[in-house]
Amino acid sequence: MKVIRNPQKLNRILKRISCERKSIGFVPTMGALHLGHLSLIKKAAKDNEIVVVSIFVNPTQFGPKEDLKKYPRPLKKDIELCRKSGVDFVFLPDNKTIYPYGYSTFVKVEGLSDLLCGVSRPGHFRGVSTIVAKLLNIVGPDIIYLGQKDAQQAIIIKRMVRDLNFPVKIKIMPTVRLADGLALSSRNAYLTGEQRKEAAVLSRSLSLARSLVQAGACDSSRILGRMKEMIRKKRQARIDYIEIVDLENLEKIKKIDRNCLIALAVKFGNTRLIDNTIINHA
Repeated sequence: MKVIRNPQKLNRILKRISCERKSIGFVPTMGALHLGHLSLIKKAAKDNEIVVVSIFVNPTQFGPKEDLKKYPRPLKKDIELCRKSGVDFVFLPDNKTIYPYGYSTFVKVEGLSDLLCGVSRPGHFRGVSTIVAKLLNIVGPDIIYLGQKDAQQAIIIKRMVRDLNFPVKIKIMPTVRLADGLALSSRNAYLTGEQRKEAAVLSRSLSLARSLVQAGACDSSRILGRMKEMIRKKRQARIDYIEIVDLENLEKIKKIDRNCLIALAVKFGNTRLIDNTIINHA
Protein backbone atom coordinates (compact mmCIF):
# COMPACT_ATOMS: atom_id res chain seq x y z
CA MET A 1 0.00 0.00 0.00
CA LYS A 2 1.22 3.47 -0.87
CA VAL A 3 0.36 6.70 0.94
CA ILE A 4 0.42 9.62 -1.48
CA ARG A 5 -0.03 13.28 -0.58
CA ASN A 6 0.50 14.91 -3.96
CA PRO A 7 -2.60 14.93 -6.21
CA GLN A 8 -0.63 15.20 -9.45
CA LYS A 9 1.49 12.19 -8.52
CA LEU A 10 -1.56 10.11 -7.63
CA ASN A 11 -3.33 11.16 -10.81
CA ARG A 12 -0.35 10.12 -12.98
CA ILE A 13 -0.11 6.71 -11.29
CA LEU A 14 -3.83 6.00 -11.56
CA LYS A 15 -3.99 7.09 -15.20
CA ARG A 16 -1.31 4.52 -16.02
CA ILE A 17 -3.27 1.88 -14.11
CA SER A 18 -6.46 2.82 -15.94
CA CYS A 19 -4.66 2.51 -19.28
CA GLU A 20 -3.80 -1.06 -18.26
CA ARG A 21 -7.58 -1.64 -18.09
CA LYS A 22 -7.53 -2.25 -14.36
CA SER A 23 -10.67 -1.05 -12.62
CA ILE A 24 -10.35 1.48 -9.81
CA GLY A 25 -12.71 1.64 -6.84
CA PHE A 26 -12.73 4.77 -4.69
CA VAL A 27 -13.88 5.37 -1.11
CA PRO A 28 -13.77 9.03 -0.01
CA THR A 29 -13.54 9.51 3.78
CA MET A 30 -12.73 12.07 6.44
CA GLY A 31 -10.84 9.45 8.41
CA ALA A 32 -11.78 8.13 11.87
CA LEU A 33 -12.53 4.91 10.02
CA HIS A 34 -15.08 2.47 11.45
CA LEU A 35 -16.84 -0.68 10.27
CA GLY A 36 -19.07 1.37 7.99
CA HIS A 37 -16.05 2.64 6.06
CA LEU A 38 -14.49 -0.80 6.07
CA SER A 39 -17.64 -2.29 4.51
CA LEU A 40 -17.25 0.17 1.62
CA ILE A 41 -13.58 -0.72 1.25
CA LYS A 42 -14.40 -4.43 1.30
CA LYS A 43 -16.97 -3.99 -1.45
CA ALA A 44 -14.57 -1.86 -3.49
CA ALA A 45 -11.89 -4.56 -3.19
CA LYS A 46 -14.35 -7.20 -4.29
CA ASP A 47 -15.46 -5.24 -7.35
CA ASN A 48 -12.15 -3.76 -8.48
CA GLU A 49 -8.48 -4.55 -9.01
CA ILE A 50 -7.32 -1.30 -7.39
CA VAL A 51 -8.76 0.40 -4.30
CA VAL A 52 -8.13 4.04 -3.42
CA VAL A 53 -9.17 5.61 -0.12
CA SER A 54 -8.91 9.33 0.54
CA ILE A 55 -8.54 10.70 4.07
CA PHE A 56 -9.22 14.41 4.26
CA VAL A 57 -11.13 16.37 6.88
CA ASN A 58 -12.72 18.86 4.51
CA PRO A 59 -12.93 22.32 6.11
CA THR A 60 -15.39 23.73 3.58
CA GLN A 61 -18.21 21.46 4.76
CA PHE A 62 -18.01 22.63 8.36
CA GLY A 63 -19.91 25.67 9.60
CA PRO A 64 -18.29 28.31 11.86
CA LYS A 65 -19.79 26.78 15.03
CA GLU A 66 -19.21 23.14 14.07
CA ASP A 67 -16.63 20.60 15.20
CA LEU A 68 -13.81 20.97 12.65
CA LYS A 69 -11.04 21.40 15.24
CA LYS A 70 -12.15 18.52 17.45
CA TYR A 71 -13.08 16.16 14.62
CA PRO A 72 -11.23 12.89 15.36
CA ARG A 73 -8.03 12.33 13.39
CA PRO A 74 -6.53 8.93 14.38
CA LEU A 75 -4.32 8.92 11.30
CA LYS A 76 -1.94 6.09 12.20
CA LYS A 77 -4.85 3.82 13.08
CA ASP A 78 -6.67 4.74 9.86
CA ILE A 79 -3.66 3.99 7.69
CA GLU A 80 -3.15 0.64 9.39
CA LEU A 81 -6.83 -0.24 8.90
CA CYS A 82 -6.47 0.59 5.21
CA ARG A 83 -3.36 -1.58 4.98
CA LYS A 84 -5.12 -4.54 6.60
CA SER A 85 -8.18 -4.07 4.41
CA GLY A 86 -6.28 -4.41 1.14
CA VAL A 87 -6.26 -0.76 0.08
CA ASP A 88 -3.73 -0.04 -2.66
CA PHE A 89 -3.46 3.75 -2.34
CA VAL A 90 -4.31 6.15 0.47
CA PHE A 91 -4.63 9.74 -0.71
CA LEU A 92 -3.67 12.02 2.17
CA PRO A 93 -3.60 15.67 1.04
CA ASP A 94 -3.40 18.69 3.32
CA ASN A 95 -5.60 21.79 3.27
CA LYS A 96 -3.13 23.92 1.31
CA THR A 97 -2.93 21.27 -1.40
CA ILE A 98 -6.70 21.02 -1.85
CA TYR A 99 -7.48 24.70 -1.29
CA PRO A 100 -4.42 26.71 -2.32
CA TYR A 101 -4.15 30.43 -1.64
CA GLY A 102 -6.78 32.32 -3.61
CA TYR A 103 -9.02 29.29 -4.11
CA SER A 104 -12.43 30.50 -5.31
CA THR A 105 -14.17 27.72 -7.25
CA PHE A 106 -17.04 25.77 -5.70
CA VAL A 107 -19.70 23.32 -6.85
CA LYS A 108 -23.26 23.52 -5.56
CA VAL A 109 -26.17 21.31 -6.53
CA GLU A 110 -28.99 23.84 -6.41
CA GLY A 111 -32.17 22.96 -4.55
CA LEU A 112 -31.10 19.62 -3.11
CA SER A 113 -28.35 21.27 -1.06
CA ASP A 114 -30.78 23.59 0.74
CA LEU A 115 -33.17 20.96 2.10
CA LEU A 116 -33.07 18.66 5.17
CA CYS A 117 -29.54 19.00 6.62
CA GLY A 118 -28.97 21.99 4.37
CA VAL A 119 -31.40 24.08 6.40
CA SER A 120 -29.43 23.91 9.65
CA ARG A 121 -26.05 23.49 7.93
CA PRO A 122 -25.99 26.15 5.19
CA GLY A 123 -23.04 25.71 2.86
CA HIS A 124 -22.34 22.18 4.05
CA PHE A 125 -23.28 20.44 0.82
CA ARG A 126 -21.48 23.02 -1.30
CA GLY A 127 -18.35 21.90 0.54
CA VAL A 128 -19.22 18.23 0.03
CA SER A 129 -19.92 18.63 -3.69
CA THR A 130 -16.75 20.62 -4.22
CA ILE A 131 -14.42 18.15 -2.52
CA VAL A 132 -16.02 15.12 -4.18
CA ALA A 133 -15.74 16.79 -7.60
CA LYS A 134 -12.06 17.51 -6.95
CA LEU A 135 -11.39 13.98 -5.73
CA LEU A 136 -13.13 12.45 -8.75
CA ASN A 137 -10.92 14.55 -11.02
CA ILE A 138 -7.78 13.49 -9.15
CA VAL A 139 -8.57 9.78 -8.76
CA GLY A 140 -10.57 9.14 -11.93
CA PRO A 141 -12.24 6.01 -10.51
CA ASP A 142 -14.52 3.60 -12.28
CA ILE A 143 -16.76 3.31 -9.20
CA ILE A 144 -17.20 5.50 -6.13
CA TYR A 145 -18.62 3.89 -2.97
CA LEU A 146 -20.90 5.81 -0.59
CA GLY A 147 -22.88 4.87 2.51
CA GLN A 148 -26.67 4.98 2.77
CA LYS A 149 -26.43 6.64 6.20
CA ASP A 150 -25.53 9.88 4.43
CA ALA A 151 -28.54 9.59 2.14
CA GLN A 152 -28.87 13.26 1.22
CA GLN A 153 -25.16 13.46 0.47
CA ALA A 154 -25.42 10.40 -1.79
CA ILE A 155 -28.42 11.85 -3.65
CA ILE A 156 -26.60 15.16 -4.16
CA ILE A 157 -23.45 13.45 -5.43
CA LYS A 158 -25.52 11.33 -7.82
CA ARG A 159 -27.11 14.49 -9.22
CA MET A 160 -23.74 16.24 -9.53
CA VAL A 161 -22.20 13.26 -11.32
CA ARG A 162 -25.13 13.17 -13.74
CA ASP A 163 -25.25 16.91 -14.35
CA LEU A 164 -21.48 17.36 -14.82
CA ASN A 165 -20.98 14.16 -16.83
CA PHE A 166 -18.44 12.54 -14.55
CA PRO A 167 -17.60 9.14 -16.07
CA VAL A 168 -18.04 7.23 -12.81
CA LYS A 169 -20.51 4.69 -11.45
CA ILE A 170 -21.94 5.20 -7.97
CA LYS A 171 -22.62 2.35 -5.56
CA ILE A 172 -24.49 3.13 -2.36
CA MET A 173 -23.99 0.53 0.35
CA PRO A 174 -26.25 -0.27 3.32
CA THR A 175 -25.84 1.49 6.65
CA VAL A 176 -23.80 -0.52 9.13
CA ARG A 177 -25.34 -0.58 12.59
CA LEU A 178 -24.40 -1.57 16.11
CA ALA A 179 -26.33 -4.27 17.98
CA ASP A 180 -28.95 -1.81 19.26
CA GLY A 181 -29.45 -0.31 15.81
CA LEU A 182 -27.41 2.88 16.16
CA ALA A 183 -25.85 3.77 12.82
CA LEU A 184 -22.07 3.83 12.90
CA SER A 185 -20.66 7.35 12.77
CA SER A 186 -17.40 9.00 13.69
CA ARG A 187 -19.44 11.41 15.80
CA ASN A 188 -20.73 8.63 18.06
CA ALA A 189 -17.45 9.02 19.95
CA TYR A 190 -18.68 12.40 21.23
CA LEU A 191 -21.68 10.87 23.04
CA THR A 192 -21.72 10.41 26.80
CA GLY A 193 -22.81 7.03 28.14
CA GLU A 194 -26.38 8.22 28.70
CA GLN A 195 -26.56 9.90 25.29
CA ARG A 196 -25.24 6.75 23.65
CA LYS A 197 -28.05 4.70 25.18
CA GLU A 198 -30.67 7.27 24.23
CA ALA A 199 -29.40 7.54 20.63
CA ALA A 200 -30.60 4.01 19.86
CA VAL A 201 -34.09 5.53 19.69
CA LEU A 202 -33.29 6.89 16.22
CA SER A 203 -33.23 3.48 14.54
CA ARG A 204 -36.23 2.37 16.64
CA SER A 205 -38.23 5.35 15.40
CA LEU A 206 -37.38 4.47 11.81
CA SER A 207 -38.40 0.87 12.44
CA LEU A 208 -41.68 2.15 13.88
CA ALA A 209 -42.27 4.16 10.72
CA ARG A 210 -41.63 1.14 8.53
CA SER A 211 -44.04 -0.93 10.63
CA LEU A 212 -46.74 1.71 10.32
CA VAL A 213 -46.36 1.82 6.54
CA GLN A 214 -46.43 -1.97 6.33
CA ALA A 215 -49.64 -1.91 8.37
CA GLY A 216 -51.21 0.40 5.81
CA ALA A 217 -50.47 3.89 7.13
CA CYS A 218 -49.76 6.40 4.39
CA ASP A 219 -50.37 9.79 6.04
CA SER A 220 -46.94 11.36 6.51
CA SER A 221 -48.01 13.66 9.35
CA ARG A 222 -49.34 10.75 11.39
CA ILE A 223 -46.17 8.71 10.91
CA LEU A 224 -43.92 11.66 11.71
CA GLY A 225 -45.99 12.42 14.79
CA ARG A 226 -45.48 8.92 16.15
CA MET A 227 -41.74 9.12 15.50
CA LYS A 228 -41.42 12.49 17.22
CA GLU A 229 -43.41 11.24 20.19
CA MET A 230 -41.01 8.33 20.61
CA ILE A 231 -37.85 10.43 20.30
CA ARG A 232 -39.03 13.23 22.59
CA LYS A 233 -39.32 10.77 25.46
CA LYS A 234 -35.52 10.74 25.59
CA ARG A 235 -34.28 13.40 27.97
CA GLN A 236 -31.33 14.66 25.94
CA ALA A 237 -32.81 14.35 22.45
CA ARG A 238 -33.49 17.56 20.52
CA ILE A 239 -35.01 17.07 17.08
CA ASP A 240 -33.53 19.08 14.22
CA TYR A 241 -35.85 17.56 11.64
CA ILE A 242 -37.75 14.41 10.75
CA GLU A 243 -39.15 14.36 7.22
CA ILE A 244 -40.63 12.04 4.64
CA VAL A 245 -39.41 13.11 1.21
CA ASP A 246 -39.26 12.10 -2.42
CA LEU A 247 -36.22 9.99 -3.24
CA GLU A 248 -35.27 12.08 -6.27
CA ASN A 249 -35.93 15.72 -5.40
CA LEU A 250 -36.09 15.49 -1.57
CA GLU A 251 -39.36 17.43 -1.50
CA LYS A 252 -41.74 16.68 1.37
CA ILE A 253 -44.61 14.35 0.56
CA LYS A 254 -47.93 14.36 2.42
CA LYS A 255 -48.91 10.85 1.44
CA ILE A 256 -46.73 7.80 0.95
CA ASP A 257 -47.76 6.81 -2.56
CA ARG A 258 -44.29 6.30 -4.05
CA ASN A 259 -40.80 5.24 -3.02
CA CYS A 260 -39.59 7.70 -0.42
CA LEU A 261 -36.93 8.52 2.15
CA ILE A 262 -37.62 8.97 5.85
CA ALA A 263 -34.73 11.04 7.16
CA LEU A 264 -33.95 12.57 10.52
CA ALA A 265 -31.37 14.61 12.37
CA VAL A 266 -31.38 14.71 16.16
CA LYS A 267 -28.99 16.26 18.67
CA PHE A 268 -27.92 14.57 21.87
CA GLY A 269 -26.14 17.26 23.81
CA ASN A 270 -23.91 18.94 21.23
CA THR A 271 -23.68 15.85 19.02
CA ARG A 272 -25.86 15.86 15.93
CA LEU A 273 -26.69 12.44 14.51
CA ILE A 274 -28.45 11.54 11.27
CA ASP A 275 -30.18 8.40 10.09
CA ASN A 276 -32.71 7.33 7.49
CA THR A 277 -34.60 4.51 5.87
CA ILE A 278 -35.96 4.01 2.36
CA ILE A 279 -39.58 2.99 1.96
CA ASN A 280 -40.31 1.04 -1.21
CA HIS A 281 -43.97 1.63 -2.01
CA ALA A 282 -45.72 -1.42 -3.44
